[in-house]
Amino acid sequence: MADYLQKIQAGWADIDVIIATPDVMGEVGRLGKVLGPRGLMPNPKSGTVTTDVAKAVKEVKAGKIEFRVDKAGILHACVGKASFEPKQLADNIRAFLTTVIRLRPATAKGTYIRSINLSSTMGPGVAIDKNQVAAH
Repeated sequence: MADYLQKIQAGWADIDVIIATPDVMGEVGRLGKVLGPRGLMPNPKSGTVTTDVAKAVKEVKAGKIEFRVDKAGILHACVGKASFEPKQLADNIRAFLTTVIRLRPATAKGTYIRSINLSSTMGPGVAIDKNQVAAH
């Protein structure tokens, strides 16, 4: 573990997710300035600080994603990579939208999803017809 901590401190960035146990968070916490801006800091709310590491790793490998709503009510999430086939992307988008609709609070009134836009990390957004996605 000490080797990885040194590599990360030196700038190594070939990491997708960091999963830690509560007893090592003191050491990992020292890397907050490096990991925080990249969104890699382990967090109990997101399930990356846990005593059941095997379960957490299994969930991440299965494709678990985390999403949040910003102040304007916009939901940002990664649904795939550029290397994915179009069918894989479509399946991921449908699964994501199904989950979002399933998690809709009972108190939410009116139109829940107003628009859908898809973009690469730094690319322009492309509007998607929400009725087309829901129909398939």
